[in-house]
Amino acid sequence: MNWISNYVRPKINSLFSRREVPENLWTKCDECGTMLFHRELADNLQVCTNCGHHMNITPRERFNALFDGGVFTDVAVPKPIDDPLRFRDQKKYPDRLKAAQKASGETEAMLVVEGEIHRTPVVAACQDFSFMAGSMGMYVGNAIIAAAERAVALGRPLILFSAAGGARMQEGILSLMQMPRTTVAVEMLKEAGLPYIVVLTHPTTGGVTASYAMLGDVQIAEPNALICFAGPRVIEQTIRETLPEGFQRAEYLLDHGMLDRVTPRGEQRDELATILRMLTGEGPIVYGDLPAPIQDEALAEAVQAVEETVEATPAPAADGDKTT
Repeated sequence: MNWISNYVRPKINSLFSRREVPENLWTKCDECGTMLFHRELADNLQVCTNCGHHMNITPRERFNALFDGGVFTDVAVPKPIDDPLRFRDQKKYPDRLKAAQKASGETEAMLVVEGEIHRTPVVAACQDFSFMAGSMGMYVGNAIIAAAERAVALGRPLILFSAAGGARMQEGILSLMQMPRTTVAVEMLKEAGLPYIVVLTHPTTGGVTASYAMLGDVQIAEPNALICFAGPRVIEQTIRETLPEGFQRAEYLLDHGMLDRVTPRGEQRDELATILRMLTGEGPIVYGDLPAPIQDEALAEAVQAVEETVEATPAPAADGDKTT
């Protein structure tokens, strides 16, 4: 056996083998098509850094950026009856719920929490559009009632972030009953003299728009959010006319008196705190506390010694007082 047969070829493939790259490192903007790195997008609160398009954001991501230090506490929500109508389409309703819970990591389509925004204590509720399109069912109704009751009990304002495709068809008439239930919950806040602020995000449609989403003392929307009862396509097919450019978008509604403000996501924290302090009669925003003065006895003694030395030193004589 010669040296040729004993020669072992190096495993070059191991050096140049294809590495597995996670699929979620880049996100394509639906508006401008720019590929956005996931960390850059998360730091910008899921807003495109190129065109400013506001993408969907989960309630916990929103609350982490909204509350002081990202600290908040969940508020318990009563659980409704599972599948009251025994509804089934292509899948059973319980199977759809389990799939949505696994995909989103949340129990249902609304999260209720309490915390502070620039030292302003509030109760907040946010719909999760990734959970069955944020559809309004019995749980969402229970969540809004729980948020209103908690706000009244603590004497705090309530902020609600809406994002929904409408009522949940799997619960039928029971989902439509949440419209009057949530309206009564909002009236509880107004009777208690507590502010109720709504932030409408993309999209807010159907029975949600026809109830609690349009009952706020102050109505704020994110840029270019679709806010409507029936969508533009349905309206065009019904009236058989071409709708104006940007019809039912946030800016259009602002121009026609349906909204009070259109505020980018990155500016909402300061604006919400300012509005709440104005409505509650509190002082200006507290951005942070100054550090306490350093209590150093040695430094204090040194400063005192310098001051005593300065006081004991006689002042220099003026030029006219000099003697020869």
